[in-house]
Amino acid sequence: MAIDTAQVKHVARLAKVALNEQQLPRLVSDLNAILAFAGRLQDARLDSLSPMAHPLDQTQPLRVDQVTETDQRTQLQAGAPAVSNGLFLVPKVIESD
Repeated sequence: MAIDTAQVKHVARLAKVALNEQQLPRLVSDLNAILAFAGRLQDARLDSLSPMAHPLDQTQPLRVDQVTETDQRTQLQAGAPAVSNGLFLVPKVIESD
């Protein structure tokens, strides 16, 4: 699918983008190059490929899953206006009928 100058002018008018006549040939050429590149994705040879999470064949280095901080709940809740059973109490903000 190729784009011509008339289509670019039409879309530019709809998008309220100001184009001058000197920019137009370059823009048409660039848009057609983009569409040609996107058209390569329709190649039948790509149907057998499985999706990849990353383009490089690498593994994610993971750290050891261990607790690194101490429990500070009582110290953090000491300055709270209202606490019950280890939970912060807050005013009700949604009322139901």
